[in-house]
Amino acid sequence: MARYIGPVCKVCRREGSKLYLKGERCYSDKCSFERKPATPGVQGVGRRIKKSEYGLQLREKQKVKYSYGLLEKQFRNQFFAADKAKGVTADTFFRGLELRLDNVVYRMGFGRSRNEARQLVRHNHIYVNGKKLNIPSAKVKVGDEITVKEKSRSMSGFELATELYGKRVPLPWFEVDHSKLTGKVTQSNER
Repeated sequence: MARYIGPVCKVCRREGSKLYLKGERCYSDKCSFERKPATPGVQGVGRRIKKSEYGLQLREKQKVKYSYGLLEKQFRNQFFAADKAKGVTADTFFRGLELRLDNVVYRMGFGRSRNEARQLVRHNHIYVNGKKLNIPSAKVKVGDEITVKEKSRSMSGFELATELYGKRVPLPWFEVDHSKLTGKVTQSNER
């Protein structure tokens, strides 16, 4: 399956806002969005034109796609599933995105970025309810317990995550224990 593997700092500059695709680097002075706030490409050639309503909507959609690491087909399928469900489509759509396994691992602080969390899931470091699950797009339900594999807990990435994110207050729909590298989804997220 294809995925974007190009320079992600250019994506932030293209979209005109920080998408935090590189984890801790986006919070530092080394962030390219801070150093070069202009859009990528040849500078000084051409001029900015006013964007149409369609252009604005497209940019917002692209921001969500890049932020969550989705391709167009995954994005479309997620939207159609949210559209069929009861309730407000936007709330259902973002609730589905937030309950993807790779995003839950990132939000719990086990990965520094969504790409790193996706890689941790693909490399069999994450267990859901005591069973190995290596599909990043798998949906996590309320009450599911996410743990890091016993052998993987001594990896430097998890030790760094414990150090960096142990002080941070987790989102209200998670219970996270960084000393044991476990977490539980307690409730569905609200916008």
